[in-house]
Amino acid sequence: MKLLSKMLVEERGQGLTEYAFILVFVALAVIAALGNMGAAVAQVFQHPTLMEALE
Repeated sequence: MKLLSKMLVEERGQGLTEYAFILVFVALAVIAALGNMGAAVAQVFQHPTLMEALE
C-alpha cells in the first residue's frame, strides 16, 4: 500500500509524458495539414488551366 501511494504522489515522469502528448498533437496537425495541402497540389497539376491562371 505504501508503494502505491508513493507512485501516485511522485511526479518524476510527468514532464516526459507532457512532451510526448505535445509531440503527438504536433504530429497529428502536420499530418492533417499535409493531407489537405496534398489534395490541393494534386488538383492544380490535374487541371493545367489552373496552373496558367497562377502564372
